[in-house]
Amino acid sequence: MEGKLIIFSAPSGAGKTTIVHHLLGKMPELEFSISATTRQPRGTETDGEDYYFISKEEFLHLIAKKYFVEFEEVYTGTFYGTLRTEIERIWKKGKTVIFDIDVEGGLHLKRKYADQALAIFVQPPSMEVLKQRLSGRGTDSQEKLNERFAKAEKELGYAPKFDVILKNYDLDTACSEAEELVRNFIEG
Repeated sequence: MEGKLIIFSAPSGAGKTTIVHHLLGKMPELEFSISATTRQPRGTETDGEDYYFISKEEFLHLIAKKYFVEFEEVYTGTFYGTLRTEIERIWKKGKTVIFDIDVEGGLHLKRKYADQALAIFVQPPSMEVLKQRLSGRGTDSQEKLNERFAKAEKELGYAPKFDVILKNYDLDTACSEAEELVRNFIEG
């Protein structure tokens, strides 16, 4: 059974994860697609809940077997991807799949699923605000932060390729607008 997909992409720190969690709390017809990654868990992240944490060797093996619908080497040596079985698992439940995914991965999914997918780019108020948010997390080294800043600047250029640009200048407003966009797409 094929269903619909909701794709949220943005530079790291733009607020996409917070918006996705808001929608999951409000809309029981949605289910989160858990990505696979080769990076180590952060903080209280749990395998099979936040991500499927797998080794780089296993990830490359799954790529070779064409188990991924999309995958990217998001940062040097760190892979993220969506397993085909994850989408099928959610559709079998009769739910709409929601993604919190990097920009290039989001565009791959949109190309692959076309009209079945709504691709939303979450735009931060400014690059300065984005830098403050990322630095304020306290989870990354300065080297990793610089890598994220450079990637964010590049990703902002991809915004026009998405179906909708959702401006996250005020989180409550962005969450309400996201809810309306998603409901209209699912019911449409």
